[in-house]
Amino acid sequence: MAIRKIREVGDEVLTKKCKSVDKMTLRTQILIKDMFDTMYDAMGVGLAAPQVGILKRIVTIDVGENPIVLINPEILETDGSQTGEEGCLSLPGKYGVVTRPNHVKVKALNENMEEVILEGEGLLARAFCHEIEHLDGLMYMRLAEDGIHDNSAE
Repeated sequence: MAIRKIREVGDEVLTKKCKSVDKMTLRTQILIKDMFDTMYDAMGVGLAAPQVGILKRIVTIDVGENPIVLINPEILETDGSQTGEEGCLSLPGKYGVVTRPNHVKVKALNENMEEVILEGEGLLARAFCHEIEHLDGLMYMRLAEDGIHDNSAE
């Protein structure tokens, strides 16, 4: 498919709340494929639709197990905590130390518009939280415990 331009901090689209997806269309199928292509090209583990300029509640995630599509996701439960470095494709070359739940349970629709309930721990739990926050116009920087750091400074 196509690699889309990843929007970076300062782009207003990243601060907006996304709209729910009511039905699967050819345009939405293409968007999902493009999001995976874009995410893999940028060597990311997750991508939310607003990061490619589309204000729809769609997330793609792949932490090395199976690719995941979440449409209209919502977090049902969280448990535990983990603190670690977190980056974002919309803030290239930077990272911050963020505390997130260690276990997350999510309800969403898959690419067939079927309801699914997924659970994740560790990196997957972190990715669920990070990407779902993008759909509400939020970014991890507000959670960074000691500010944002430059990867090239190390």
